[in-house]
Amino acid sequence: MAALAPPVAAIRVAVRRALTGVPGPGPVLVACSGGADSLALAAATAFVAPRLGRPAGLVTVDHALQPGSAERAGAVVEWARATGLDPAEQVRVEVAGRPGGPEAAARQARYEALVAVARRHRAAAVLLGHTRDDQAETVLLALARGAGPRGLAGMPTVRDLDGVTLLRPLLDISRAETRRACSVLGLTPWEDPHNVDPSYARARVRADVLPVLVRALGPAVLDNLARTARLVAADTAALDDLAEAALDRVRSADGGLDVAGLAGLVPAVRTRVLHSWARELGAPPAALSHRHVAALDALVTAWHGQGPVHLPGALTVTRRDGRLTGG
Repeated sequence: MAALAPPVAAIRVAVRRALTGVPGPGPVLVACSGGADSLALAAATAFVAPRLGRPAGLVTVDHALQPGSAERAGAVVEWARATGLDPAEQVRVEVAGRPGGPEAAARQARYEALVAVARRHRAAAVLLGHTRDDQAETVLLALARGAGPRGLAGMPTVRDLDGVTLLRPLLDISRAETRRACSVLGLTPWEDPHNVDPSYARARVRADVLPVLVRALGPAVLDNLARTARLVAADTAALDDLAEAALDRVRSADGGLDVAGLAGLVPAVRTRVLHSWARELGAPPAALSHRHVAALDALVTAWHGQGPVHLPGALTVTRRDGRLTGG
């Protein structure tokens, strides 16, 4: 018997680790565009999931942004069914008219579709094909935006999105390994032209920035960036736990926050408390920025009688009688 090719074995091991312990009897669904990363993930899931007693299916999202996108999505579904993935379906989404740039709009539409399909099939989880290289790109983009620890933590291995569990089994697998796995398995990935379109920031990082870093600092830079994300994510989770407990302590009976209690918190915890509280008030997370949280913090630490802080969602927060109140 021929030895199993290392990249195929590595991806199967990663999928097995991700699926072991997933609760519930429902299927796992692979989000597959037909590119090398998600195609290798789907092939590995089709092999591993049945051996764990878990049904597995596939969903491919047609963003309708390129000619022939519906036909490509249909070809992915046909391949999935022939591979034994069931259910397998394609979903078309509308990207135009959504807020943000084209990347953000397409991402929002895609995740909405994945959540809807997962709920319909009562899926135990949705598997995403993001790799170590994607994680490194995410960290660099976060650095360029001046993001805080939450941005530098990159993409989580496990995430709950509107009650649906998202898994990223391949964050320790390189993009090159997924391509080699596809080659070994006789799979022909689709090459998305958006991945090399310089009008997209991620494409520029992929084509221009990362190769320069690799040449200057060596190939280990990709692992190191991904490792940085893991370390920061662990620290961020610990601070979030502290902030959750602190929010309960400083919350007033009417839902406001006690200023004296807030002032006694270290800044890293206090700003997280304010961020969480603003979200509780109804501020949209995507629109809630560092600037808004800094203005809330100034009501606690730099109080000189200033007026209310205006938050996204037409909300205002006011300091009065030693408390922050909002709505």
